[in-house]
Amino acid sequence: MRARGFTLVEVLIAMGITAAMAAMTIGSLRSLDRASEVAREQDERYAAARVALGRMRRELSMAYLSENWNSNRHREPLTLFVGREDEVLFTTLAHTRLYRDVRESDQAVVEYVLDSDPERSGERALFRREKTRIDDEPDRGGQRDLVADRIVSLRFEYWDAKRKDWVREWTTRSPEHEKELPQRVRIELEMALADRRTEKFATEARIELRKPIGPNP
Repeated sequence: MRARGFTLVEVLIAMGITAAMAAMTIGSLRSLDRASEVAREQDERYAAARVALGRMRRELSMAYLSENWNSNRHREPLTLFVGREDEVLFTTLAHTRLYRDVRESDQAVVEYVLDSDPERSGERALFRREKTRIDDEPDRGGQRDLVADRIVSLRFEYWDAKRKDWVREWTTRSPEHEKELPQRVRIELEMALADRRTEKFATEARIELRKPIGPNP
């Protein structure tokens, strides 16, 4: 009996089935790669939000005021706390010296603000500015670094123990809070995630030194 081979139609059908299976396999692999990439980006953004909130909480908890300043040279105290709804500028004892024998102390002026991301048009990022020398120009100078990108919103609230309520602004440059820091600061950060959702992260900082440190005897 003569062996029967495949017809041209059968060969074409087999090739079509093989191509379809290969296409489905490649599509599944691409979907898995994309899902893995999204999960990795999600983890990175969650980590960035936690690090940013942790850093702000630590530095705000160590905010301070001091009465050790020369009133003959300066019209206002050099230490301050100026908090608004979407930014905060304050003196803190949380500075960390990174190099041996550097002429720095644990005091610094720190500012957190939301601004345009220089690398992503139309997006905003969280920036931190630190000035290790405390002088009469706290809103100028220092080093500015990007802390977290893809930030949708940043919100601060300040607990007023007298009113027993949260307020949107707090400044020691006003008579109302001239020599007093807020008891607590609530921080809310909204970040765009890799899957196109947004999520809010929040924490609170409790300030320990609410009254000014007295002048040297």
